[in-house]
Amino acid sequence: MFDLDGKVCVITGGAGSLGLAAARLLHQQGARLALIDLDLAALDTATEAAFGAKSGDILRLAADVSDEAQVRRAVERTAKVYGGIDVLFSNAGIFGTVAALEDYPTEVFDKVMSVHVRGAFLMAKHVVPHMKNGGSMVLTSSVAATRGDPGVYAYITAKHALTGLMRVLAKDLAPRGIRVNAIAPGPIDNGFQKRVEDGLGEAIGRDGTEFFDEMIPMGRHGSAEEIAASVLYLASAQSGFTTGHLLMADGGMSV
Repeated sequence: MFDLDGKVCVITGGAGSLGLAAARLLHQQGARLALIDLDLAALDTATEAAFGAKSGDILRLAADVSDEAQVRRAVERTAKVYGGIDVLFSNAGIFGTVAALEDYPTEVFDKVMSVHVRGAFLMAKHVVPHMKNGGSMVLTSSVAATRGDPGVYAYITAKHALTGLMRVLAKDLAPRGIRVNAIAPGPIDNGFQKRVEDGLGEAIGRDGTEFFDEMIPMGRHGSAEEIAASVLYLASAQSGFTTGHLLMADGGMSV
């Protein structure tokens, strides 16, 4: 149904829960995978836990997505192994912190912007020459791209910027039939979100998870597998006439 048999799919942030959930789902549909993360040992451990005996079929590469030389090497290695690229899921990200403007560390702001925005730009820049016509690119944005919450300076700014980058790429690559979209998850029940909520809870003096659940009309966090289903749709031919779109997967949080 999703027409991914033999397609080469590159996933950054491959050791995280969403990266792995997307990898499993795409692999089930016949995709060949290249997973990229900062720490190769962690990526190996996560991949082997997720795929078991099939993990040997998956190319695993260490790269800092904000470092152009490392991105170039990882992409060129992927293209050499597989002969081209069909799908890019640009998913690497970090949160930063929550702080008043006068206390927000400039170096944290710069790092968050570098990983999210520069990282997605560099992955696109180096993948596109190897991407087959009719390919698909999916960026991980966030419900944060529709909001402006106090103290979340770096993360919210980065996610807004990713939406702009996605739209520019969509226009630029449309003549080649390459579709570029972004997913905008709400809070996900994973370790990344738990760390965010622990920090937020300290800042606001209440349970951060309950705080978010009260903001979500569906009353709960999403699962990595639910968000991965949106990635699968955008990666596949089922979304063949969809480009430049920010797909909300947030339980109604942005409504």
